[in-house]
Amino acid sequence: MSSPAPFHEELWFAIAEPSRRKLIEVLLLKGEATASRLADDVPFSRQAVSKHIAVLKRAGLVKERKTGKEVRFRLSPEGLSVAAQELSRAATLWDERLQKIKHIAETLNQEE
Repeated sequence: MSSPAPFHEELWFAIAEPSRRKLIEVLLLKGEATASRLADDVPFSRQAVSKHIAVLKRAGLVKERKTGKEVRFRLSPEGLSVAAQELSRAATLWDERLQKIKHIAETLNQEE
């Protein structure tokens, strides 16, 4: 049995933080927004928004578009697709592990 592919560490790091998940939620609702607009919708500063957005960009979840002096952020459909696949893969791995645990428990129970 081959070992599964490694997890996408930057993605898991990005979505592990509740503040970044909140930014993802806001961008899902707004579609696109500047850091200042995002800061209006979250309980942390514009500077914190910028730091969290940088992490989300590195993970491939957010893209930016410059229009003049303004930088607008939006979710990356490709990045969200990768995240969905990664979460699905994790769920499958956990299901497999739980099935193995169940099998072991049933075997031990039958032996008694």
